[in-house]
Amino acid sequence: ANWSFVSLVPESRFFGNEPCRRAIRAGKQSSAYHFGDRTPPKGDRPLLASSLRAETVDNRIWLLSCLQVLPVPLDFRFAIASDLHIALPHTILDRPGRFHMVELSVAAFEATLHHWETLDLDFALLPGDLTQDGELDNHSWLRERLSRLPFPVYVIPGNHDVLHRNSTHSVMGLNDFASHYRDFGPDDRPYYTRCLLPGVRLIALNSNDFDSSDRQYGRLDEVQLDWLRQVLDETRDEFVIVMVHHNAIEHLPDQSRHPLGRRYMLDNAPVLLELLEAAGVNLILTGHLHVQDIARTGNIYEITTGSLVSYPHPYRVVQVSAGDRLTLQIESHRIEALPNWPNLQHYSRNFMGDRSLSFVLKLLTDEPLNLEETVARSLAPHLRYFWADIAGGDTKFDLPHLPAAVQRYFETFDDPPFPADNRETLAIDLKR
Repeated sequence: ANWSFVSLVPESRFFGNEPCRRAIRAGKQSSAYHFGDRTPPKGDRPLLASSLRAETVDNRIWLLSCLQVLPVPLDFRFAIASDLHIALPHTILDRPGRFHMVELSVAAFEATLHHWETLDLDFALLPGDLTQDGELDNHSWLRERLSRLPFPVYVIPGNHDVLHRNSTHSVMGLNDFASHYRDFGPDDRPYYTRCLLPGVRLIALNSNDFDSSDRQYGRLDEVQLDWLRQVLDETRDEFVIVMVHHNAIEHLPDQSRHPLGRRYMLDNAPVLLELLEAAGVNLILTGHLHVQDIARTGNIYEITTGSLVSYPHPYRVVQVSAGDRLTLQIESHRIEALPNWPNLQHYSRNFMGDRSLSFVLKLLTDEPLNLEETVARSLAPHLRYFWADIAGGDTKFDLPHLPAAVQRYFETFDDPPFPADNRETLAIDLKR
């Protein structure tokens, strides 16, 4: 066959339905893409293709089937912001002890978007807790704001976004999340897969499940796991990004068993990790924990991103380029100031420290330290910024005023030299 250079547009830019995802399967790689009589959106990549077949769709868009598609080496940029907790002023709840500065949520997100719009992004990912507590007004504001961005955005629900299975007159339930955010990833369910760019696939999972009494917990249900197995089985020669709200890999010592940490973990995280490891998937993006951390188990990295409404108010920008392996250059940014908070980092660190006493006391009096409360209270002032330091990432504790056994325990929270939590370069393999 004669070879020719053509510019093709990923199917996800025009169609949300999965039947358009692939037209045929033949050779090492076969895909379906669309193009039409419009200028291709920013971020499209030229492809070298053979054996092209075209059909008219809606008199404008064309479907091409390619027996072989050889993409130009991957080179793209995307951004991550997590746990936005958007709260319009009239929805803000009075919770004096909360760690989240939801009163700055809109301003913080606007500052983030202002920066993103200067970066020539290919797409952005929001791994859950989009709203304060699932308020319909907050979800509606966010949907409208995302619709005005010059790049695609993909979302998943966090535990704060869907407190119950069904919606009420003022709060969204899980069953309505997909229809509300249909333009930002989901179709008819809150988990989905999308071809973001040629050779780049997003698998977005819903980690919110409910028991028979409508109690929420972090788990991937069996229907979703069966769907995931099928998607992984059908995916070849692509860089796969998995996005899920709850953590699948521990980011704190003994997180999956400690009473203060396990609620941030997927109940069936080992099942997910086994599926991804077997499929050759190497990257998971999460939120929920409100810390900056990159953890690894086996060949899988998990990047969890802190909250925009709590110290240190971070977001990430990731540059991906291809050589012998894919290289991810991860940069983290902090919101340094907002109109009513000119020194946000200083104010927010103290805001968190002022509210840390009960958390620190639980840490000192629970397993494994089991200190008496009077002893714990005497030590707590030395740990005022403990959680703020954890949230910031790249932590190294020096606590000489604490007893030796307590020092050794808190040193287990030190971050390893690799991977660093805020700025790091990772080498990732393609899923074959």
